[in-house]
Amino acid sequence: QVQLVAFGGGLVQTGGSLKLSCVASGRAFRNYAMGWFRQTPGNEREFVSAISRNGESTADADFVKGRFTISRDNAKNTVYLQVSALKPEDSALYYCAARMTEPFDGSSFYYTSWHQYGYWGQGTQVTVSS
Repeated sequence: QVQLVAFGGGLVQTGGSLKLSCVASGRAFRNYAMGWFRQTPGNEREFVSAISRNGESTADADFVKGRFTISRDNAKNTVYLQVSALKPEDSALYYCAARMTEPFDGSSFYYTSWHQYGYWGQGTQVTVSS
């Protein structure tokens, strides 16, 4: 199992940047693909970015459009989401998630659907003012 703690959110103005971090417990972090999702009240959890367990493959939602960058440091059991050029519509609770990679998927595989993840952090709030 893995436990996740996300932090780094905050209140920023339009065009601002933040770096979200998610620290995982346990010694098997390198076996987990990681993802970031976001959610606003009354809406479903929305995919933002994902990264494979080896960090070599990533995927982003269309709305990211080069503004966000996901990365990971397996030595620090941490996944990051650098968010830049923020817009008011980016305001949401941002969650990190972990999924142990299936052997047949390979170390460069990532997952983009929230239901594929079994472990979730508590979320960190990002609020962008106009």
